[in-house]
Amino acid sequence: MVFSKHTVRFIWPFLLLLVLLSNFSLYHTAVGTSLLPTNTNPVVLGSLIDLTIVAPILFLVWQRKKSWKLLLTLLAGGLIIARFMIPMQFLSPFKALTLMGFVVEAAFIFLELVLLLTLFKYLPEIIRNVKKSSLPLVFSFSNAVDKKVRKQPIIHVICSEILIFYYAFFLWKKKPVYQENTFTIHQKSSLIAFQVMMIHAIVFETIGIHWWLHDQTMILSLLLLVLNIYSVVFFLGDLQAIRFNPLQVEHDRIYISQGLMKRIEIKWTEIDVVIEDRAILEKKRTKNTIEFIARDFEKTYPDVIIKLKQPKEATLLMGMKKNYEQVAIRVDDAERFKQILKMNLQKEIE
Repeated sequence: MVFSKHTVRFIWPFLLLLVLLSNFSLYHTAVGTSLLPTNTNPVVLGSLIDLTIVAPILFLVWQRKKSWKLLLTLLAGGLIIARFMIPMQFLSPFKALTLMGFVVEAAFIFLELVLLLTLFKYLPEIIRNVKKSSLPLVFSFSNAVDKKVRKQPIIHVICSEILIFYYAFFLWKKKPVYQENTFTIHQKSSLIAFQVMMIHAIVFETIGIHWWLHDQTMILSLLLLVLNIYSVVFFLGDLQAIRFNPLQVEHDRIYISQGLMKRIEIKWTEIDVVIEDRAILEKKRTKNTIEFIARDFEKTYPDVIIKLKQPKEATLLMGMKKNYEQVAIRVDDAERFKQILKMNLQKEIE
């Protein structure tokens, strides 16, 4: 029997879930407890190995990540899970070992807090550098932060949150200014109408469901209320980020973003070919293609697909990174954009 790569990828989360469920069942079901021997120490030790070594390795293989920091975090998390999953009467001989999980996690949290304090220490200087930059804010802010603060996932998340609230609340009195070297992607689409429709739907859903849930369970209703408020803020921020960050062409590269959801910068020397063939443009895009196409109520296709010489890293929501080999782009002024693309690529050839 031959398995595809897609099928094999689902084996790892299945095995991970199997490890967690089997260990949970062993201590919290009648059948499981009936199987426990008089001396439970070897069984508990096996569960600790499952939760702190086997489960983290399965997770890393599933996510295709190689990180010692993540491995240590997962190991400590496994010890913490064991502390709550395994009843204390069985776990007591290994209590000191499980407490190490809390110590390690506390150390990681302390280091993350130090990084955050460093970020806020340099924030005034970062803002000054952003104001001096001619790049779109989503790029200049990230570049300024990377120069001052060590790159860490928590920093990317906090920076994303700062941008969300900045765009959602502080730009409504300003109007976007577009230059000769900028191209909008939203004006000839239904993206703004779609975003506004989503905001209205969330607001009405909040009003209707919140009051009903409030009588059923106050905690769940409050959690849903906070989530819906954050969703509205995010949609507002993303909408403003799209308006204020058009595609920008510079002498050595182009900066492409779609609100707060994704962005990438491409040097002219990194471009292999620009595809304009309608038959190819209207085909279904592959997974190695990132799209910068404004959402529309009608079916839309890119104006061009830029094929890169090597996979290029793009930044997604919350600072997540992913490599892509092609970039599909649709702008409001397609003909002028194609001319500028050809002109700059010709300069690189010459």
